[in-house]
Amino acid sequence: MQTVRTRFAPSPTGFMHVGNLRTALYAYLVAKSQGGQFILRIEDTDQGRLVEGAEDMIYQTLRQVGLAHDEGPDVGGPCGPYVQSERLGLYKPYAEQLVQAGKAYYCFCTKERLESLKAGDAFGGYDRHCRDLPQEEVQRLLDAGTPYVIRQKAPLTGSTTFQDAVFGEITIENKEIEDQVLLKADGYPTYNFANVVDDHLMGVTHVVRGCEYLTSTPKYDLLYEAFGWDIPTYVHLPLIMGRNEDGSVSKLAKRHGSTSFAGLLEEGYLAPVITNFIALLGWAPKDNREVFSLQELVGAFSIEGVSKSPAVFDYDKLTWFNGEYIKAMGEEAFLAHALPYYKEVFPGDKPWPVLQSILQARISKFNEIPGLLHFFKELPDYPVDFFVNKKSKTTLENSPHMLRAAIGVLEGLPAWELDAIHEALISLAQELEVKNGALLWPVRIAAAGTLVTPGGAMEILALLGREEALRRLRLGLAKLQSA
Repeated sequence: MQTVRTRFAPSPTGFMHVGNLRTALYAYLVAKSQGGQFILRIEDTDQGRLVEGAEDMIYQTLRQVGLAHDEGPDVGGPCGPYVQSERLGLYKPYAEQLVQAGKAYYCFCTKERLESLKAGDAFGGYDRHCRDLPQEEVQRLLDAGTPYVIRQKAPLTGSTTFQDAVFGEITIENKEIEDQVLLKADGYPTYNFANVVDDHLMGVTHVVRGCEYLTSTPKYDLLYEAFGWDIPTYVHLPLIMGRNEDGSVSKLAKRHGSTSFAGLLEEGYLAPVITNFIALLGWAPKDNREVFSLQELVGAFSIEGVSKSPAVFDYDKLTWFNGEYIKAMGEEAFLAHALPYYKEVFPGDKPWPVLQSILQARISKFNEIPGLLHFFKELPDYPVDFFVNKKSKTTLENSPHMLRAAIGVLEGLPAWELDAIHEALISLAQELEVKNGALLWPVRIAAAGTLVTPGGAMEILALLGREEALRRLRLGLAKLQSA
């Protein structure tokens, strides 16, 4: 049985878009779900569009999401080199082989002529002027050193049919296929030509890419047939859409939100969450399960589950996913992610497990932490009316009594720890013959200076520390007394 081999072949022209990342993920899953191999190839033949640092970003992104490639520029392999600009000597002989076989031809048209054709709306920007030049004329121009490109000789009649694993049988009329350039005047291959040659030489069995390439596929097939090579299995992925303000959808763009992996990380989404979420953009598992690790995705994935229908990138759903991942984290993992945000609020050490107990179930992203804990950094200037709460039965008259009693008990605590604070205040409420809320509401308001807090009075006092907690309670009492 033939080993399944897929490749991810990005161009280093910018950030990793979620569409590129989904292509990489599905290529990985197609291979790994069938015990196959996943190859990374860098396609840098479009030198004018290369962006400095973009290649490093590709490696970094794949590492962050856990897509380990079996072969590639950084790990090597039997089919290298894996960077197209390092393979330039390979392509010209193949292009010339097609010329000799009558499947391609030299085109000597100048840039100016081609520009004028585009202005005149010629098919594909080219009128096949050089397609049937006499051989003597071709040789004369070659001998004169006239610059040329090599173009594919597409059939002028009939149709080309191919089978796609997702979209089924697709037929394109050959009259719709232009004579595409295979080898440019600078000796560089075009993206389409290099793809076919490299996929064949690297033994790629399954080509995974976006459905925007569906109509280009006959060009690829004609090249495979011209060389007598096996045609790979095509897996074209559905479009990714974004939801517009009016509820309609359109192709995912920056106006919908972050569209790059780096941008989503910056917004506070975790790498495994992005991977999990993107896996479901166009693929559905056999059950209704939604939360997967990468290894679980490998076990569950099948090409049959890939949909033809466009997938909508729902940022609310992504946020929900992120929250679910955070809730499921162990204590060590949670602290590792949360600590940099804790340090924005607390410069020193604190009882971090207390923070975990009040935050883990409440946050959807770790970068929400500083905003939720802002009152720890500095006591807000709050109105005295905050002490009034109908449910807890607190008023401006009974709140001073509660605060005085709390200060008295807390001042005598031998150890400033959550359990000790909890026990002291619950015992005090019993002693005062009031419900817990009647005591804890004014204590929390004085300690935090805000109506909504993650965690209750005891947790806030424990995190503030003895000196700051008592200072704030006294300030609250003074505010009440002067009201």
